[in-house]
Amino acid sequence: MPAKSALIGALTTIYVVWGSTYLAMRVAVESMPPFAMAGARFLIGGSMLFLLLAARGGGRTTVRQWIDNSIIGTLLLLGGNGLVAWALQYLPSGVVALLIGVGPVFIVLTDWAWPGGERPTGITLGALLLGFGGIAWLAAPWEQGAGATLHAGGVMVVLAACVFWAVGSIYSRHAKSGASPFMSAAQQMLGGGAAVLLVSWLTGDLARLDVGAITTRSWLAFGFLVLIGSLVGFSTFVWLMKNAKPALAATYAYVNPVVAVLLGWLLLNEPITGRTVIAAAIIITSVAIITTQKNRGRLTTPPRQAVVPPADETRHS
Repeated sequence: MPAKSALIGALTTIYVVWGSTYLAMRVAVESMPPFAMAGARFLIGGSMLFLLLAARGGGRTTVRQWIDNSIIGTLLLLGGNGLVAWALQYLPSGVVALLIGVGPVFIVLTDWAWPGGERPTGITLGALLLGFGGIAWLAAPWEQGAGATLHAGGVMVVLAACVFWAVGSIYSRHAKSGASPFMSAAQQMLGGGAAVLLVSWLTGDLARLDVGAITTRSWLAFGFLVLIGSLVGFSTFVWLMKNAKPALAATYAYVNPVVAVLLGWLLLNEPITGRTVIAAAIIITSVAIITTQKNRGRLTTPPRQAVVPPADETRHS
């Protein structure tokens, strides 16, 4: 068993690193087109990880592994992370983190709809409704004051990203490519990153890229996302899943949004209103109930800003 200090260090890393990726993406898209930024981030991170594995003699792959992990990477990194990057142009990073915090709701529903999937309990269904109530309160569509409501398109895109992430996560559980967790991560980043860049080119997002106009703070945020958000954060999670109970590892699902809200308020002066606090409490309570229920059997909650290897190796929100 690992030392208690090692577990605490790993958990702290996951809480802070993944909680801060929302803030980093918000800063990166200030002067970088969102899809171009996300695609480049994962292509670079995937290439670094693949080359490292190849240098250590673990670079053998099969066509089936590339196909399965490219599909998973496209769902997670294009449908999930890419859409989140787009929405961060219009929504505060803390609000996006809270919206994404309801992701376990879509995981449960997707798992239920999947052939042979698990039917949620009555408690879980109640928590699902509670989570949606928190989203409704956060968006507050009934508010009419100037600046009182959130960007509706941004909210819908973040929720769509949660759906894509859920489908990709459940699909990863059934994919039997046989790749190691780290090789799966590298292939998902490479396949998904390529898909994001393709969409960036097709939508004209890539044409808006002006390297000379990218600010220093956006470059720093981008470097943080590649080196810390993807490589360090993901590697730490893989270690944690092998050395801690799933219920302990899954606590990131309701700690990350709190970290993101606090960092957004502290570093970007994003407002924390009474409605935000109430919505945060509702959403986090919902996620805590769902995570606890799922961890009585198996962990199905995917993490937000990392790549998810096949479920027979490790699981992610």
